[in-house]
Amino acid sequence: MSNEKKLKAIAYGEVLWDVFTNEKKIGGAPLNVALRMRSLGCDVAMISCVGNDEDGKAIIETVKDLGLETASIITSEDFPTGLVNVTLDKTGSATYEIKYPSAWDKIILNNEARKLTNDADVLIYGSLVCRDEVSRKSLEELLQTNTYKVFDVNLRKPHYTYEILEQLMKSANFVKFNDEEILEIASVLNFPHTNLKENMNFISSLADVKGICVTRGKDGALLLWEGVFYENNGYPIVVADTVGAGDSFLATLVTSLLTDKKPQQALDFACAMGALVAGSPGANPKISLSDIENIMKEK
Repeated sequence: MSNEKKLKAIAYGEVLWDVFTNEKKIGGAPLNVALRMRSLGCDVAMISCVGNDEDGKAIIETVKDLGLETASIITSEDFPTGLVNVTLDKTGSATYEIKYPSAWDKIILNNEARKLTNDADVLIYGSLVCRDEVSRKSLEELLQTNTYKVFDVNLRKPHYTYEILEQLMKSANFVKFNDEEILEIASVLNFPHTNLKENMNFISSLADVKGICVTRGKDGALLLWEGVFYENNGYPIVVADTVGAGDSFLATLVTSLLTDKKPQQALDFACAMGALVAGSPGANPKISLSDIENIMKEK
């Protein structure tokens, strides 16, 4: 798949191995977003840190083979490459045990990372990487640039504080939540209502952010874009596992919106992508344009 306008994207944050019962798969939400954006025709670089170990070398080789720029993935001599133990329930929903400290908690910016971010169209970042002060301070520096900033909220207890989440929202041009995340955060910020659109308007006003999306699992997603709401009710799929489905959804939505697709078209396309990823094992299955067109026709 390719776009008329080729986006330059930077993804900042965790790169790691998702450890399932019988295998390991490369992962980390920012990396999953980056890989999907690359498959959609974007130029993408990853800013992160791996350990000087076999897992780290394998990540760099894999990421390079998949077409991402790796000059801004540094190597730590002191901390191991990240590992996450993934447990799937009977419905394919995942829970995560995230090892700490990991190399991606200690991201230090090199000159290549700074240059890539300054030259990029869009910077993708999440909340998990801010659990450690070292990586959080590096992100704060990158958030001072004029790049379009996309905040992917990823609440993994106990790895977040509401104060930092609020700062990250206020730094963003676009924020993506799932339905549980926006209700939890808005409630703590003294907005007790459960209507998703009201919560999206509240966050938009609080953080002065013009683009907000809320995913609703099998029920699709809501998008607030330039003051207008758009909705998709989801596509039927037999779930293999939910790992990475939201990441591919976000990658597809942001790529489509920033290459001037109409908002409803962008949302429908992203929901189809998310459903297809949920219907396949692992975070980064190959999905073709014809796969997406077929599931959209079936509805």
